Amino acid sequence: MPISDEDLARAKSISVEQVGLLRATRGATNDTLEGLPEAALRRAVRRIDYPDLPRARAEFRFLQQADDDGRVPPDALATAAQQRALMVATSARRTAAGVPVALPAASPGAATAGLEHATWEWIGPGNIGGRTRGIVVAPADPTRMWAASAGGGVWRTDDGGGSWAPVDDFLGNLACTCLAMDPTDASVLYAGTGEGFLNADAIRGAGIFMTTDGTNWAQLPSTTGTDFHFVNRIAVSPAGDVLLAATGTGIFRSSDAARAVWSQVHGVPTGDVRFDPQDGSRAVAGALGVGEAWYSRDGGTTWTAAGHGPWSGRVELAYAAADHGTVYASVEATSGQIWRSIDSGETYEQRKTLDATGAPAPYLGDQGWYGNSIWAADPADAGHVVVGGIELWRSRDGGDTLAEISTWWASPASAHADNHVILGHPAYGAGNEIIFVGNDGGVYRGDLASVGSEAQPPYTTGWTELENNYGVTQFYGAAGNPTTGRIVGGAQDNGSLCYDPAAGIENWTTFFGGDGGWCAAEPGDPGVFYGEYVFLNIHRNTDGGTTDDTTGDRYISGQFWNPATNDWDWKPVPFQIPDAQSRSALFIAPFVLDPNNADRLLAGGLRLWRTADAKTPNTPTSGPSWTSIKPSAGSEISAIAVVLGNPDTIWVGHRNGMVFRTTNGTSATPTWQRVGATGAAGLTPQRYCTCITVDPADPNTVYVGFGGYQSDNVWVTRNGGTDWAPPSSMLPQAPVRAVAVHPRRSDHVYLGTEVGLFASDDAAATWSPTNEGPANCSVDDLIWLGETLVAVTHGRGMFRIDLSAV
Repeated sequence: MPISDEDLARAKSISVEQVGLLRATRGATNDTLEGLPEAALRRAVRRIDYPDLPRARAEFRFLQQADDDGRVPPDALATAAQQRALMVATSARRTAAGVPVALPAASPGAATAGLEHATWEWIGPGNIGGRTRGIVVAPADPTRMWAASAGGGVWRTDDGGGSWAPVDDFLGNLACTCLAMDPTDASVLYAGTGEGFLNADAIRGAGIFMTTDGTNWAQLPSTTGTDFHFVNRIAVSPAGDVLLAATGTGIFRSSDAARAVWSQVHGVPTGDVRFDPQDGSRAVAGALGVGEAWYSRDGGTTWTAAGHGPWSGRVELAYAAADHGTVYASVEATSGQIWRSIDSGETYEQRKTLDATGAPAPYLGDQGWYGNSIWAADPADAGHVVVGGIELWRSRDGGDTLAEISTWWASPASAHADNHVILGHPAYGAGNEIIFVGNDGGVYRGDLASVGSEAQPPYTTGWTELENNYGVTQFYGAAGNPTTGRIVGGAQDNGSLCYDPAAGIENWTTFFGGDGGWCAAEPGDPGVFYGEYVFLNIHRNTDGGTTDDTTGDRYISGQFWNPATNDWDWKPVPFQIPDAQSRSALFIAPFVLDPNNADRLLAGGLRLWRTADAKTPNTPTSGPSWTSIKPSAGSEISAIAVVLGNPDTIWVGHRNGMVFRTTNGTSATPTWQRVGATGAAGLTPQRYCTCITVDPADPNTVYVGFGGYQSDNVWVTRNGGTDWAPPSSMLPQAPVRAVAVHPRRSDHVYLGTEVGLFASDDAAATWSPTNEGPANCSVDDLIWLGETLVAVTHGRGMFRIDLSAV
């Protein structure tokens, strides 16, 4: 007898409404859902409950990088990386505050292995990847692959994805978005940087990097200008002599062997460019956002608009391997449309793009500008097409009918969501129907001979995740318990994650879905952690991050599932944070656990909110109660700090650079004073305040970090906020994201920046860059577990170093 909705909901600890939504949105029956493992079912629920918000993520990162005038300077990240490299090359230090730095004669990036100093240890996640937009495979040895991650650089595997390693953590830019291999020489590869698929606020790149041996990479000096901030796609001609780059300002062409000379051959922002694999005179290109395609008949020197019907948005293209006169287009319009050309890209006709029921196949969902990919490289069947957006779909009739072949909420048993690149095995053909897919979860391998063979979702047959220490997870924040060593971190598009030292780097677990953010850990209770979903939706975990919090305690900021309306609702005041309900908070909003009181949480929206009963039980009508203790200053709160040993002293920073302090923070209505606004020794930055750190041994010494590509991004007061000064240093002009002071040595200060970690052993008078561990990636947070420092990166996971001996 079929199971009922009520029985299934009871058995799986989800609501009847969620069962109905799963059936309606994913096409699954109750019998199918009943057979799902708990983790897979909870991921399915999360996809409904916590939608992806890639555009909001990009805009948030831009806020942290903008200068006082609201702009990011041209080539800012590349300039900062060069400044950092010069510091490494000219360093006269071996260590600074216990952290390894460069040898005097070292070249940029040289390691200090073998010296007597503490060393960095990467702790993962080894089983949870990150956004991947490029993959190439060596034709002669398909076990050798390279992958381009949006925040962690280029990675290589020599065993088919069984293990991965970064090719160079000291690349001038780790925002790698595409890869291309020379068809005539597999040791020559190109990597494009700068993710231009989002919008004008996306993270800028630093041009194109090249290797001639598959291992050592260098930036092409000719691609450092503003025209190469966003290199979205690279195409190499069949003879290997011509290179085309699709960028945010158009298409650029290089035909000299050294790639020293480039000419702009097209002036419309372009997301995709492809050479005909057999004819170097033919090429096609797709628009980044204006719904157009072009073709060239002279090797990419001139371009002509293709003929087609009404298009809109981003256009991705693919030559059919079985017939190079056939070109397919995946058009962003609505939720995805497939069009086909049979004259090598000169004109296109619309295909039906229908699912098995005859309805439009929504393979792109509502974010085809973000995840949009197409493949047609079956050498025996020009009608065989695979498209990817939120899920992957396949057509056997040239795009008329499609069938879904992946189910993201079943990952890692199936491919993750938001698919960016699809690549066939070099020996694809009879007996080998392997494809490789890059998405927001990393790299996956699929066997087209069996994927999608189930009668209904989830489609897991034929899929294999290839994470295996592909360490490109993008964290925003973290917290840890010093007793157990467990660490929780909030990750972009991969939720709130937990690391258990006993389980190891390949066994991180997910305890909440969606985008993760700030975190907190109760020192006295190893079972209690806090995390957040976007816009200050704080959730609580009470089992040490062991299980997924799809149900149970869930949000303590006021949101709950209302069965009466089959939708999310909000508890009455005071059991909600009104700024979370109205989204009057940053995309990733700050909250902290008072180090003096494990029941007190402070959370920042437009106002500062406090609860003194953070662990009270949650119900649909009650829970922790919240009170506003700081009025709006007209700008969202971006940083909070409570003084250890004195809960009345609280510091608050804002998005526009304002900093406030109270000395009666536990009162019902604290009094706030803006600090540094006046006087000759005031705080002058008028940009995003990223962090505030109080010296644990001296509450009058406070460090404040700022965003923007400026030289004065870390300020210090030694007298409780009366006088301020930027510490004397030669720091790169890059956003400062985190400051940490050694628990026992006030002169030992550590800095997390957009271009790696810096250390000082003279109370921030001078700085040295580490050339190990979190080398050249963004370090978004720094936390202590006892005297072990954990570096939380946005693109390379987490690292730790034991500094108890300094």
